[in-house]
Amino acid sequence: MHVLVVEPYYGGSHRAWADGYRDHSAHEITLVTHPARFWKWRMHGGFLTLAEEVERTVRASGPPDVIVVSSMLDIAAFAGAIRSTARGVPIAAYFHESQFTYPLSPADRTDLAYPMKNWTSAATADLAIFNSGFHRDVFRSEATVMLNDFPDHTHVHRVPTVLDRAIVVPVGVEADALAALPRRSMDPPLVLWNHRWEHDKGPEELLEIVRLLVDSDAPFSMAMCGEVFVSVPPTYADVVELLGDRLVHEGWASRDRYVELLASASVVLSTAIQEFFGIGVVEGIAAGAHPVLPRRLVYPERVSAMGAEPSRVLYDDPAEAVGLILAALSAPEDPALRSATHTYDWSVVAPQLDAALSALGA
Repeated sequence: MHVLVVEPYYGGSHRAWADGYRDHSAHEITLVTHPARFWKWRMHGGFLTLAEEVERTVRASGPPDVIVVSSMLDIAAFAGAIRSTARGVPIAAYFHESQFTYPLSPADRTDLAYPMKNWTSAATADLAIFNSGFHRDVFRSEATVMLNDFPDHTHVHRVPTVLDRAIVVPVGVEADALAALPRRSMDPPLVLWNHRWEHDKGPEELLEIVRLLVDSDAPFSMAMCGEVFVSVPPTYADVVELLGDRLVHEGWASRDRYVELLASASVVLSTAIQEFFGIGVVEGIAAGAHPVLPRRLVYPERVSAMGAEPSRVLYDDPAEAVGLILAALSAPEDPALRSATHTYDWSVVAPQLDAALSALGA
């Protein structure tokens, strides 16, 4: 089967997903992409230029059997734009994140255009695929609330139909390869925070946790490892200053450096206020780090799926997070938790996505 994977925001976790599926699928995968910048413009105008790319691809190698499109796009408009190029080819929409609940930065204001594009994308795709059950549930409830606010012909009656036929397929991770890494000991032990330096990753909560850790006088080092963009919330600079010499890595890391940090970390920490899967957390656990995660978002689902004890992993406030971190720094590694990440390895996930697309293509 020939599958076109259309990714309008080819960077970060979106790129990892597209490349990982291409490399592990039993199908023939062709990527059609745009660079990972100007996400709002991608959602408004990307459908037309990506349709042109699809047309060139079809001319070169023939029509695909299935098209998979990331949700960072107006998929309803995209389907119209390719009607003469790939008529009748089924389209699956893969939802990495939700515009319904994405927390606004101080520079943004509420704009229903973006959640509406998410909704119409799900409603017009032949199959909607979500990266977690939590994500699918949030989409269902938030779409219902939004659509009920419109004056007539609200679509709200369509929400159960669309969401009941939607499926969940997690993002694949190189979990088995990370689990096979030899552990690297660090003195003092390392806490890894591996997220984008953006407002939705909880810089204020991170600052409070770091402040309490420093005040505890416990020996620790920290790596803040993730993409840094032109506009960075100023709180991150406060975290860096507070850590001082304890900070062993700051900002983007090459893959080799990132793997080295994963293999060295005793704790992988999240402070996110928006998360629908958590690739970095799964990677950290696979490499042997103990997770310390907020009791919100997708994390309770992720912890349950891996059989972790919630009381040792999930926190409700920064003080509880610090207690969990300090306990983990002095506790032995949990090999069962590390091996449980196999369920997210591409060797498991790619066949799930292959089967779903084969059924759609048939």
